[in-house]
Amino acid sequence: MDPILLIILIGGGILGFYMAWNIGSNDVANSMATAVGAKAITFRQAVIIAGILNFVGAVFVGSHVTETIRGNIVNPSLIENTLHILLGFFSSLLAASIFVMLSTWKEMPISTTHSVIGALVGFGIIESGISSINWSKLGEVAMSWVLSPLVGAVLAFLVFRGIVKLIFERERPSESARVVGPGIIALTIILIVSSLLMKTNLGRMLNIDIRQAILIAIGCGIAGMILSMLLLRRIRLKGEDEYDAVERMFRKLQIVTSCYVAFSHGANDVANAIGPVAGIFSVATTGVLDPKAEVPVALLALGGLGIAIGCMTWGHKVMRTLGYRITSLTNTRGFSVDFGAATTVLIASKLGLPVSTSHTVVGAVVGVGLARGLDAVDLRVIRKIIVSWLLTVPSSAGLSAIIFLILRCMVG
Repeated sequence: MDPILLIILIGGGILGFYMAWNIGSNDVANSMATAVGAKAITFRQAVIIAGILNFVGAVFVGSHVTETIRGNIVNPSLIENTLHILLGFFSSLLAASIFVMLSTWKEMPISTTHSVIGALVGFGIIESGISSINWSKLGEVAMSWVLSPLVGAVLAFLVFRGIVKLIFERERPSESARVVGPGIIALTIILIVSSLLMKTNLGRMLNIDIRQAILIAIGCGIAGMILSMLLLRRIRLKGEDEYDAVERMFRKLQIVTSCYVAFSHGANDVANAIGPVAGIFSVATTGVLDPKAEVPVALLALGGLGIAIGCMTWGHKVMRTLGYRITSLTNTRGFSVDFGAATTVLIASKLGLPVSTSHTVVGAVVGVGLARGLDAVDLRVIRKIIVSWLLTVPSSAGLSAIIFLILRCMVG
């Protein structure tokens, strides 16, 4: 292999890991902030759980979105020089990593998806003009960025209002929670297991078809429902406080839905780190960029490991913003946020859409806050977050373009 190609390949792997670390640092808040904010788990427990489940989601479900990031944003057929494609992916990773790291330092939950795609657009325009950008695919992705926080907000709002109607407004809220809670947990487990087995690496390894995957998922859901029923029956009233008992029940249930968010986050956001690396790997080893080529499991594992380490080392910074500053979170509210956000992100992952987990979770937090009235939401924090979102794409694109121009001049 050409020495320059080998250097870019190794450097791309290192940058991919660095980007994954940044994703873990910034986006761990998406999966665990509500659980920590509602005191369902400690921060140390949160980062360990998030690290493991992000890794599992990345390895077993992450290939769908990685294919979109790798070859469907910039049209490789319009870039004649394959070395420039490699430099472009390299520049995109470095630019996105720098922007995400600075945002994490400022404790802002920005979209790592926006940063990577913006960086890819920046290099593509510099190399081959606006015609090299797949604007139709970019339009689909941009639409999902708008829809994901709205869908997350609506789902979280509906789940929380459902909890209020089916539990808090009943004569015996604690007894109602013992019936409703296990049903929601069963649905959560069915969604997770089916996504693990349907059209994924794990499903192919175990030779499981769609029908078998659905049956296994339903069986796991029923088992989870029975287990949660047994656990909830052990929670007793303290005095006559029915509402306190309900919140203590949902403190247990919220751990499951926080795991659900962590898993779905790994499935979607590993692409932000590994998509460009997969592109570098494809070009360096075959000479062409094939968006449909199989994404090596080793690359998904590299991304999952980076995300896990990022969770455990710097994840506390952004967690403070989402867990405490937007709105006050109880366990029932946090549960609603987790379920709404994770369902939105997981469906998008299966469709191959690189949605913003940050946008979705923030939307879900706002949705739950609005269920209690506009005064329950700190609009100043929301304003700062939205400004950081708007700056992400142009900042990443500009930085990527500058880095690409420098590298292109150096290599010649």
